[in-house]
Parts: sequence; structure tokens; C-alpha cells
Amino acid sequence: MNPFLGVIFHWAGGLAAGSFYVPYRGVRKWSWETYWLVGGFFSWIIMPGLFAGTMTRDLIGVLLRQSGGTLWWTYFFGMMWGFGGLTFGLTMRYLGMSLGMGVALGYCAALGTLLPPWFKSLLPGIPVPETLRQIASTTAGQVTLAGVGVCLLGIALSALAGLAKEREMAAADKQAAIAEFNFRKGLLVATFSGAMSACFAFALTAGNPIGEASRAAGTSPIWTGLPKLVVVLLGGFTTNFIWCVILNIRNRTGSQYFATADRPAAVIPGRAGEGPGATLARPAGGPALESQVPILGNYFFSALAGTIWYFQFFFYTMGETQMGKFGFASWTLHMASIILFSTMWGWILHEWRGASKRTLGIIAAGLAALICSTIIIGFGTYLKAGAGR
Repeated sequence: MNPFLGVIFHWAGGLAAGSFYVPYRGVRKWSWETYWLVGGFFSWIIMPGLFAGTMTRDLIGVLLRQSGGTLWWTYFFGMMWGFGGLTFGLTMRYLGMSLGMGVALGYCAALGTLLPPWFKSLLPGIPVPETLRQIASTTAGQVTLAGVGVCLLGIALSALAGLAKEREMAAADKQAAIAEFNFRKGLLVATFSGAMSACFAFALTAGNPIGEASRAAGTSPIWTGLPKLVVVLLGGFTTNFIWCVILNIRNRTGSQYFATADRPAAVIPGRAGEGPGATLARPAGGPALESQVPILGNYFFSALAGTIWYFQFFFYTMGETQMGKFGFASWTLHMASIILFSTMWGWILHEWRGASKRTLGIIAAGLAALICSTIIIGFGTYLKAGAGR
């Protein structure tokens, strides 16, 4: 166990999670449900199976030897998390990367970190190492909980800065940075997304027997979290697949997976260099020109986004193996690092353009608190590791 290495892995996962939505900006003339589902195939099906199949021992045998209860609860909480992942994409649409992630992950960090050990006190049989009372009874545990508190403070400051930005920016600036900016709608979606996304922490906990069986089969400890991701993400895929197909049918966008051109029409919105609703020129006596869809590029950017998304939990499971009994803090570290890197992308993509110095100062304080929280949590885990020697 190496807690500082665990922090590094969690930061790597946070970089992936905070960056995955950027490639989606390269998708053109596809609806949200189309590119979200294509990316999801790589996030939840292809990459988990590929890495678990090549980097662990006897993947199929390990899964087949699990009890029905282990597989069901791991899959079930994965489905519940899927609702959060589904609405997480909508959060990015309405609030942008920095504010959207700050609000949604605030709920996710608090619930996903503190609820498992709290439920341990109510249901002693669940596979969580310690209750909150047990954690708080030691110096190392108190330090770690203090780090969690600092993290939550940083998340709150990030959300406060986002609210201040929303009040200060002109409508035109908001629309220039985030085409579908809507604070009220985005806040509601982010609240639901954050609460449901916390189920991922429960899914990973429920899947601990899978990791233990993989280790018994000869898998290196650092890779033992990969097999349970197969089950968790299959649950998440189920929820997202059903909803995206429903939207494809309702919005008649199913043909986008294969179409290389928009349907012929005199008005095709969204052309580069033309305003919404611009009329396309026609050849004399000919039909309306079709707008070409970059289908290969769309598949590439969606696949890239999905692959980057998967790496957040690839590194997360690696970091979790290094945290020992304080693995509950892994979720907080993960959330904090995501907000750090998503805020970085928000600045790069000019989402904070027009914000006042006061607002920028608040977000800077939030980022500083998040960085401090990772150091405090890492130190607390280090103390715990020393006490266990």
C-alpha cells in the first residue's frame, strides 16, 4: 500500500474525467443521444472488457464464480449510477464543464464518500471496512475526515463561483461560451445527477468480492479492480442505452449512425459561417443542397471521448488499491481532481470570460482548497498505513 501513489493515480483519473467531454466538441450534426451512445459503447462495454480481459487472470471464470447477490448488487448500483451518468451529459450542456462538474460532483463527493461508512453502522454486513465512528476514533481517521471536509468546502466554493459567474455575465457571453446555457435547468439536472452518481461508490463496494476473487486467481493487486468495473459499467450501459434509443426513436435521429448527409432541405441550421436558419443556395432548377455529415470524424471523436472517460475509473481502481482501510476517501480525491481539471478546461475554453475579479478569486480559493484536501487525505492515509505496520 502506497497512499501517495494512490493520490497520483486518483489525479490521473481526475484528469481523464475532467477532459473526456472535450472531444465531443468536435462532433458535428449529431444529436446528443447519438454521440452519447456511441461514446458509451467505448466507455461501458469495449474498454472495460478489453482491459480486464488482457490485464487480469481468468476474467470469465472469476465472474462466473461470484454469488448472484454480488453480481446483482454490483449491477444494480451500476444501473442507478447510470441515471446520474445519463444526466451528467445534460449538465455539461446547460452549465458548461467547470460549473456543471462543480455542482454535480459536490453532491456526488459528499454522498459517495460519507454514505458507505455511515450505512456500515446501520447494516454491518455490507462490505465496507469501517464505520464513520470507527474512522473518527483514530488520529489518522480524524485527519482523513478533515481532508474530506476541506474538499467539500472547495467544492462549495467552486459552485458559489459558478453562481456568481452566472449572475455577472451578459446573456450573449453565456451563449458564446456555452450554446445552451440555462442555470436553473442545469442546476436541477446537476442535483439529480450528483445524487445518483454517488451510487457508483456503492457499486464498487458491492463488487469487492469480485476483486478479491481476481486476486486469488493470480491477478496483480493493482489490477484487481478492473473485473468489477465490467459489471458496474454494464449496469450503467443498460440505463444509458435504453434512454438513448428512446430518444433516437422519439426524435427520429436513429439514421444518424449511418447517414453521411442531412436530409435535403432548403433550410439547414448550424452551417459554418451562416446564422441559424440560413437558406442554402440551390443550383438552377435543382433540389436543395444536402449538408454533409462528418460521420467518420463523429465516430472518432465520440470513441475518443468514451475511451478517455473509461480511464478515469481505470486509474481510480488502481488508486483505490493503494488507500487501504481509508479507501472511502478515494471518492473524495477523485471528485476533487475532476473539478480541478474540468475548471482548467473551462478557462481554456473561455467559459469564465466576463467574470469579475471577485468571482475569479472565489474559484481560485476553491481550487486551492481542493489541492489542500488531496494533501491532507494523502497524509491521513499515510498515518493509517504507518499505524498498521
